[in-house]
Amino acid sequence: MTQSHMAREIAEIPEAARRFLDGSRDAVLAAAAALRDRAPVVVTTVARGSSDHAATYLKYAIELEQGLPVASLGPSIASIYGRPLHLAQGACIGISQSGRSPDIVEMLRAAGAGGALSIAISNAPESPLAQASAHALPLLAGVERSVAATKTFVTSILAGLALLGEWRQDAALCQAVADLPEAFAKALDCDWSPLAARLTGTGSAYVLGRGPAVAIAGEAALKLKETCGLHAEGFSAAEVLHGPAAIVQPGFPVLALGVADAALTQLVATAERLAGQGADVFLTGAEAAGAVTLPSVPDLHPVVAPLVLAVSFYACVEGLARARGFDPDMPPHLRKVTETV
Repeated sequence: MTQSHMAREIAEIPEAARRFLDGSRDAVLAAAAALRDRAPVVVTTVARGSSDHAATYLKYAIELEQGLPVASLGPSIASIYGRPLHLAQGACIGISQSGRSPDIVEMLRAAGAGGALSIAISNAPESPLAQASAHALPLLAGVERSVAATKTFVTSILAGLALLGEWRQDAALCQAVADLPEAFAKALDCDWSPLAARLTGTGSAYVLGRGPAVAIAGEAALKLKETCGLHAEGFSAAEVLHGPAAIVQPGFPVLALGVADAALTQLVATAERLAGQGADVFLTGAEAAGAVTLPSVPDLHPVVAPLVLAVSFYACVEGLARARGFDPDMPPHLRKVTETV
């Protein structure tokens, strides 16, 4: 069987990460210095799709590590409604793999005009998004041919974490980021085939997380939709108990993304509660009554650990797509660059 573009691009994640850390270091240092000079009181983000999941990840990371509130801006505020925002004491991070979606570009430009320190994260160094920003962090991930973003998603978060570590001048976080290429390589070898076997014939699933892992839950659910034709929803392991747990019947599949952080105990409790309802629960990072434990890379900084789980999930979902009869490179009704206004 011919290897898919998606499979090749997932395998390239460790090297893509190394390339970013080496090739974009000066850009990261310059943007981090600008953030220290600005000392923003709020950070905003602008993104869509997988890039918005990357922004959600950075929201949690910045709030946890830097103690600043982070808010997502609706791109249509600038592109359709034309309303200015007052961001003189803020910073704005725009994330787009192509850097070409008009609404993302216009919102980042408007944020800069409103006084924000604007920073673009994009795989296209000369893109309109990069040109609209005060600082740009080129991902250097190489061409991504599969419609479903994988290596650009991972490197987008990597870029944000590298920026955060240097902004804070946090030696532990900077070292954790520097070690990520090796962790990604280990993640590719984690065997999640029990999850793939369970999802091959199902129609729906939940993916759960807490903290930064909420972003990975959302990204995993999106990939299950677009590559596998499977209706999946990503939730906080707390939020799922506020209504969505009501439809969890015997045999309903649930993936719970646990890492060794302060939220793990609660996530395990949610996993056990859903297993008690009869759900087929798959869990990382811990053991839980009634759940299958999936392997994960141990001993990681808690802020980077959920990102490493994304790599193991990607390796799983590419094979799952093929098992369900889909071409993981060409999801129906989608294309690589989505330009919205």
